[in-house]
Amino acid sequence: MPTRNVLASPTAWRIKRLIDIAVSLAALIVLSPLLAVLAVGVALKMGRPVLFRQERVGLDERSFSLIKFRTLTNEMDASGALLPAGDRVTPFGQTMRRWSLDELPQFVNVLRGDLSLIGPRPLLDYYLPAYTERERLRHTVRPGITGLAQVRGRNSVGWDAKLALDVEYVERWSLALDAKIAVLTVLQLIRPSNVASDPGAEGDLALIRGLGEPPPERPAARRGHRD
Repeated sequence: MPTRNVLASPTAWRIKRLIDIAVSLAALIVLSPLLAVLAVGVALKMGRPVLFRQERVGLDERSFSLIKFRTLTNEMDASGALLPAGDRVTPFGQTMRRWSLDELPQFVNVLRGDLSLIGPRPLLDYYLPAYTERERLRHTVRPGITGLAQVRGRNSVGWDAKLALDVEYVERWSLALDAKIAVLTVLQLIRPSNVASDPGAEGDLALIRGLGEPPPERPAARRGHRD
């Protein structure tokens, strides 16, 4: 496994973790009324469960269960297969995606230590064979709720560029870089842009890199959209 930025001191990494815990705990407390409203909205518009959990790859390539609000229904075609993700996004789900409200439950992941507030976005487990050795650097830090790739284009950035930005983040990491990404994320939330209306629009990394068809998609209650 490649190693992360050795120029960052152990103290800086500990401060990053303390910031993660303090901000996530405060966010869950302050945003609890909004979380309750969103949970009720998802239950009314899409039914239960309100959350979905999906296996993603985190620090040191260990899997963990990512938590999000559901934005997709479980609508199927006549053969019993799920409709394309773009056909299952409800207006309420699209609104949550536009303002990143579906991501709010991930503050729980941060408290658990699965995520950091800022870092490369955690991707699907079956993507692992698709990475180059250099791209695997993204797994030498905790993945994040937001990251360098998200503030430099979000869904408009192709896979190669997105993974390159993840590596750039790891190699350049500092508390100052995290602060810059946090500010840019807030600005992006105020003026949302580059939010894909079709959750599957960016394509499947494993398929794009010639590793074969992705595993069959299960209902959104168990397996959600890709971000």
